[in-house]
Amino acid sequence: MIQDLTSLAASAGALLAERGQTVAVAESSSGGLIAAALLAVPGASAYFKGGGVVYTGASKQLLIGLSEEAMADARAATEAHALHLARAARDRLGADWGIGETGAAGPTGNRYGDPPGHSCIGVVGPLSRAVTVSTGSEDRAANMVAFAAAALELLADCVTESARLQGGR
Repeated sequence: MIQDLTSLAASAGALLAERGQTVAVAESSSGGLIAAALLAVPGASAYFKGGGVVYTGASKQLLIGLSEEAMADARAATEAHALHLARAARDRLGADWGIGETGAAGPTGNRYGDPPGHSCIGVVGPLSRAVTVSTGSEDRAANMVAFAAAALELLADCVTESARLQGGR
């Protein structure tokens, strides 16, 4: 599984390293695969600040300092919540960028009624974006990989767009 993510992580990592920027991760239903993929690339210490698998409300508050206000603002498995996770991870670890991921890997949906294969991913940095991923699959492991891949792609897109807006390449 991690091999499938390595090239995406290498691309995102190269963009970050080229710009002297860093990233922190707060992930839930991807189970640590986003962080593992970033760390599988040699030289990750140049851009990876850290991260956590924040699978419960308590872990979100303890590990990344997610506020009560953010917890109350948007339920899990929404784009707004993913952005809150990304912002909290970025701020807690002093990174330039944060990634937040929240969803339902499967084989069943979550308590909010989202189906398996549903995830929301947020990236926060010099610009912020969120996307919703819907695989339509009940395959937990495959969904986790799909969520991690989407997060790495979104990070690379955001870093590239931010550089373009700032007059870089």
